[in-house]
Amino acid sequence: MLASALLLTALAADPQPRTLPLWPGKAPLAIGDSPTDKPELTLYKPAKPNGTAIVVCPGGGYGTLAIDHEGRQVAAFLNELGVTAFVLKYRVANKERPGPLGEAPLRDAQRAIRMVRAHAKEYGIAADRIGIWGFSAGGHLASTVATHFDAGQPEGDAIDRISSRPDFVILSYPVITFDPAATHAGSRRNLLGEKPDPQWVEFFSNEKHVTKDTPPVFLFHTTADTVVPVENAIRFYRACRKAGVPVEMHIYEKGKHGVGLGRDPKWTGGETSVATWPDRLVDWLKSRQLLPSP
Repeated sequence: MLASALLLTALAADPQPRTLPLWPGKAPLAIGDSPTDKPELTLYKPAKPNGTAIVVCPGGGYGTLAIDHEGRQVAAFLNELGVTAFVLKYRVANKERPGPLGEAPLRDAQRAIRMVRAHAKEYGIAADRIGIWGFSAGGHLASTVATHFDAGQPEGDAIDRISSRPDFVILSYPVITFDPAATHAGSRRNLLGEKPDPQWVEFFSNEKHVTKDTPPVFLFHTTADTVVPVENAIRFYRACRKAGVPVEMHIYEKGKHGVGLGRDPKWTGGETSVATWPDRLVDWLKSRQLLPSP
């Protein structure tokens, strides 16, 4: 009840970005009371919502959050398309919240999907048009949600009893696997520690858990990425193909890791070719009837 009251209060306020706690009290698996251990969503409402919503997961190696160019800028881009955006501040490993994180970020992202869906009517969105978009380690988190979802947790509160399955997934230069041959070592270490249990390595190697029920996927990566190898995206693409999951992938030759939307020189290093990748995403969203077509 308290979570619903907080949500309705925020929605009744002005259209500026509004921050919403994921849980009314202490989050599950929290180990302290620092801001790092208090996951939350920031709601960005477009002037003319079209019924589609996306939870945005910034990257940062599970050690920080690139909240600007992989969060706020993405929300602004989505709002221009009429998409309601929710930027997720999920738990990361740092001095305030030491790793390994384990399942904490996954619980945060699942709760975010449940929360948006539980209040879809208030948001003016369709409950079956809720996606998740992740960058780098945020892409790992988004792909984890896409492969480890459930229909609801009966023992939880009203929000936990809602499905955590996203309706579609966007993955930008994502970490996918925890196989040492292709993973991003920092993301794996922050999530699972220096010597992780092999069962958890298997659990979080998301290419191994794609099924026919995995939602449709859009992938973007670059060959030049030396931080998160392009093999991550390729592995997920192949797994989707094998399972019969609708999937589209765009691999650009140039562009370093962390280019965001590919239009800010601060993050692209002056490489202009990647600036067109969001156009391919818009085409895909239109093809899936998530955006109005001309």
